[in-house]
This record gives sequence, structure tokens and C-alpha cells, in this order.
Amino acid sequence: MNTHPILASVLVALLCASPSRADIKLPSIISNGMVLEKSAKTPVWGTADPGEEVAVTFNGQTSRAKADGNGKWKIVLNLKKAAAGPFEMKIQGKNSLMLNDILVGEVWIASGQSNMGMLLKNTKGAEEEIAGSANPQLRQYLVKRLATPVPQDDTEGSWVSASPETSGEFTAAGYYFGRMLQRELKVPVGLVNTSWGGTPSEAWTSMEAIDSVPGLKERREKLWPNLIKHPEYLKARTAYVEAMGKWIKDNKREDRPPGDVSLFAGENVPSKQWVKVEIPGTVSAAGLPDTGIVWIRKEVDVPTQSGANLPLALPIDGFDAVYWNGTQLAQTTYDRFGGKGAIRRFGKYSVPAKLVKEGKNTIAIRLYQPVGPTVFTGEPTAGTLSLSGTWLARSEFKFPPLDKKAAAAAPQAPVAILDPSHTASAIYNGMVHPILPLAVSGVIWYQGESNAGRAYQYRSSFPLLIKDWRKQWGRDDLPFYFCQLANYLAKTPEPGDSQWAELREAQSMTLSLRNTGQAVIIDTGESGDIHPRNKKAVGERLALIALAKDYGKSVVYSGPVYDSMRSEGGKIRIKFRHTDGGLVAKPLPATYDVVSLKNETAPLVRNSPDSPLEGFAICGADHKWVWADARIDGRDVVVWSDKIPAPVAVRYAWADNPTCNLANGKDLPASPFRTDDFPPVTLNGKY
Repeated sequence: MNTHPILASVLVALLCASPSRADIKLPSIISNGMVLEKSAKTPVWGTADPGEEVAVTFNGQTSRAKADGNGKWKIVLNLKKAAAGPFEMKIQGKNSLMLNDILVGEVWIASGQSNMGMLLKNTKGAEEEIAGSANPQLRQYLVKRLATPVPQDDTEGSWVSASPETSGEFTAAGYYFGRMLQRELKVPVGLVNTSWGGTPSEAWTSMEAIDSVPGLKERREKLWPNLIKHPEYLKARTAYVEAMGKWIKDNKREDRPPGDVSLFAGENVPSKQWVKVEIPGTVSAAGLPDTGIVWIRKEVDVPTQSGANLPLALPIDGFDAVYWNGTQLAQTTYDRFGGKGAIRRFGKYSVPAKLVKEGKNTIAIRLYQPVGPTVFTGEPTAGTLSLSGTWLARSEFKFPPLDKKAAAAAPQAPVAILDPSHTASAIYNGMVHPILPLAVSGVIWYQGESNAGRAYQYRSSFPLLIKDWRKQWGRDDLPFYFCQLANYLAKTPEPGDSQWAELREAQSMTLSLRNTGQAVIIDTGESGDIHPRNKKAVGERLALIALAKDYGKSVVYSGPVYDSMRSEGGKIRIKFRHTDGGLVAKPLPATYDVVSLKNETAPLVRNSPDSPLEGFAICGADHKWVWADARIDGRDVVVWSDKIPAPVAVRYAWADNPTCNLANGKDLPASPFRTDDFPPVTLNGKY
């Protein structure tokens, strides 16, 4: 319908004059049930008409402000001497808002990757903990996941009090952190859970900070066009779909309806006529056509399920239909193909919980191949369930061979749009900027797995993030306490280099920034699960740091930390800080956790069976590492090996998943370290 220009102008004027535009609005984090920071400068903010006067009444004080030219307003409350509450808050302008059940206490941001986002209900001891979790003075606000190139002023979410009905959805590390603070301080504690699995630190850093580093700025500018559905990408994809449709028709290579899919996707299909293929890689083997329809199938073992859907992540360059136990889940045709490097994930590619059986399940994929064999570009995973390895494959039908001219004329798909959660600044824009300028006590952080391949760069990118957040909050002393990466992956029989050890080193180096702290959790991990279930130790070790550094509690908050070394003949003496209660060689268990969710363990093999301390390696001038013997001598550790008569360097717990047992008398583990400065293996890894 066309509208006359004058009428359109009148309509716009009427809309602009509408009383609804005058309504005061608050961000969702300023809402019923929230916890406000107990400080002298606690802001409350929102929007109204430009120039509108807004009054906020809370705990007997009223503060006023005028909305600026963009309609934004902010007032600051002095809550330094406020009681815990609960209180009401009245916001008055041209309209009036009333908030209820507001507490005053300590507010902490809980942020990072999936190990911070891991829900309490999925952790060790969850059932008993949740049953006794009723605590109206412990609350969480969950920030909705959003990655965007445009900084947002608001997010979606609500404040929830801990109870047996709600605590299972809390961040587990944050829950145990907050619970310990709440019990020790006897004040309300609010947790702002802003976390997203599989994300690099650069995605959590503002564009302002990213662009202050030339290499990072260039990378951001290169990636962002693919993040925001750049018109060039959309144009290329439209052209591809049109050209591919014509090419398929001209070459008579249309897909056809499958026949009896149970012959290929059913749960009990005879293996006769099927051949083996390895995934990831090209689906190619003797007896399989290069073009046509090829089925692949695999039996997978699923542990006990929690009633949640099982997400799939399948990196396929091609066209597919995916079946689970004979039921079709999803299909990607050529006109819906995201492009080269596209990953089928989540959403439609999740297995409904009702289809997932404990134990053996069958996944089958029908591959439509009009041009050539399908390629799996990486390791397909379903949650933590790996689908890589040997599959069975069988042809449904094959197309006639293509001549060289027709094959060369086949359209090439554009590169897939980048996952926005991996793009510099995108998560900051969607999940950090919206909660500014909330007054907080500090930040707890668990992240780094996604940066492990670029551990050397993390030495600068992680401090960059911390300094950036402090600038954004206007507090150069904002407490920032983080988890060192837990032990993970297979144990190695010989000492050597490790990306994960280098990432831990980069984290430890960040302690040079003031008001930082590191929770060492090298004893809580699992070799076969990147999401270890012992989050109680994680949260409580973070809480110890806060209690000691921010709340004046006389508690030990760190295990032994390397201080210096000295050569003593054929041995090296290591000195430590944080040896409270003395150094201790903790007893080593007979087994270690592989996947605790399945009660899967493996025998622990000692590297230095005659030594009271495990985890030490030593080398000479040739830089060849061997396992070392080590013993405690007062507050030092003496390290040696009969194989290295003239040692020059020592490493401790320098592996993805080290066997190590040095702690202090307060049962806190020693932080991994190295005394050498040999070139790191991640030296050239760049974002």
C-alpha cells in the first residue's frame, strides 16, 4: 500500500507524540528480585523522553536526573550503609514504575566459556546440593546469549533466587562461589551469569580494545563482513543457489525420494554390502560412487541422559539428511547450504531427548552428491560424544559419470558465514555492554580452552580483556579472579611440550596485574571430558581468593607458587611462595577420572615411582626432558635425575593432563610452572 507523503508525515508526527514514547523504561537487569551492590556509587539507569526528569526512591533516599538528548538517564545511589532488604524501588517520571524484593549486597559477574556456564544440575553431587539449596539471599541473573557487531544497551533475563526448583539452572562454579561468600559474609550475593561455551577471549573484548592492537584490528575487520551477513555474501549465495539449481537440472542430477530408509538408517541393518570409511575426511572407498547418493552410519554409545536434547555438530561440505535410530532429524539441501566450512549444529540438528537411548544408538546420514564425494572438514561431535572414527558406507544409487566440461562448470559455494560467537567483540557487544554500568564487586572468570592453540598470544590478549573491562566499568582496581585450566586429555608417558601448559603459564603471568587472582584446579579435571563435573572445588577456591583479598578474611587462598631456582651440584632447588602449612606430597590415587559421568576411570601409572613427588621433569643443556625425582626440603623442593648430571631447568605439571601431587598444608595444589624460557610451541599461533 502506498501512503501520500503528507499523510506519512502526519502519521510520523502522531507516533512521535504518542504517550508510549514518554514511558520510563528500565534495562531488564534492573528488575524485581535484583541484588544491588552495597557501595557508595550504585547506579540505576534507563530511558525516557529527552529532557524528562526522573526520580528514583529507594531505602528512604530520592535521587533525580534528566534524560539526555538520546533519552538516556542515570542516577547514583549511596548504599554503603544500606541494610540487606528486601526493599521496594519507585521510579517516577511521566509514568511510574515499582520494583519489589530488591536486596543490597555483593554482586559478582560470572563469565567465560562452558565450564563457567555449566549448570549445577549437571555436576558432581548435584542432587543432594540442589535439594538443600533454598537460599533467598543467593540470586542469579542469566544473560541471554547474543553475538552481534552492534553494542546492545539491553539484554533479556530475570533475577532468580536459589531454591530446589531453580538452583539446577545456576552456573555451578558461580553457585558454589556465591554460596560460600553468602555464608561467610552473611549478606545477599547476586551472580550475573554471562557465559558462552567454546568462545575465545577476543570475542569478549570490546572493539575499542581490539582495535588498539594492530594485528587484532586487521583480523576483526577481515572477519566482520562474514559475521553480519554482508551484502556481498548474500549476493554470492543467491547466485550460487540459482546456478546450482540450473546446473543440476541441465545435467540431470536431481535428487530423488529415498526408498525404504529403514534399509539404511534403521537400528538393525546387516553390515553386508557396507564398506568402511574414516571420518573426518572424504567419503570415498572402493565400491562407493563419486556422485549419487551414499549413506554412512555408525553406532554410538550415549551415557546416562539428563532428559535434555543431545546437540549435534557436523562439519559437512555437502548436502545431507541426518537420521537418529531411524528417525530423520534434519536435512540440508543445496538451496539451504550455508557454504564451505558450514557446520550443522544445534537447533534442528539436536536429537530430541525422547529419541536418545542410554547405550547404543545409531546415527545415519544420507549424502546427496551431484558433483563429487562429500567431505567432513573436521571432527563431528555430539556434545562431548565424539563421532570421529570408522563408519560404514553404502551406495543408494549413482549418477552417470560427468564429462570434464560439465564437472568444471559446477558452481562453487561461497565460504560459510563465520560463527559470530568466535568473532572479536561480538559477545562483548551482546552480553557485556548491555549490563554496563551495573555496580559489581568483581569478576570470576573460567575461560581459555578456546585460546589454547594460541597460548603465547594469550599472554597479551587476556590482560587486554581485563584492562578493557576495568575501563568499561570505570574501575582500574576491579577485582578479576580466574580459573587456571584444569587437567584434560590423555596422559603422556614422557615429558615434553604442551599447548595447555603454555595457556596455564599465560594465565599465571596475568597475575602481574594488580587485583587479580588465580584458582589452580589442576587436580579437578577428567582426561576424557573437557567439562569436569567437580565444580564445587572450582567455586570455593575462587571464593577463597575473594574472601582474602576483598573481604579481609584470614584464609589461605593459594597453593604453592614457583618463586626461584638455584643449582646445587647435580640438583636444582626450587623455592616457593604460598607454602602455608608447609609443603605436602599428597597421596596419589590408584586411578584417575576419564569420564566421571560414566564412572569411567583408568589406572594411574607413576612416572617417578621411587619419588615422593610426581610431576617434575628436568633437562640439561640439550633440552631433552626426563622425569625427575623430587623431595620436599623444608619450604623448598629439591629436584634431580641420575640421567642428567648437569641440570639447567625444571618443569612441574607441564602437560595437558599431568600426574602431580605437590600442595601446601591447606590442601591447595601447586601451580604448574617451568624455570626455562625455551621457545613455546604456540609462539606463532595468532587470532
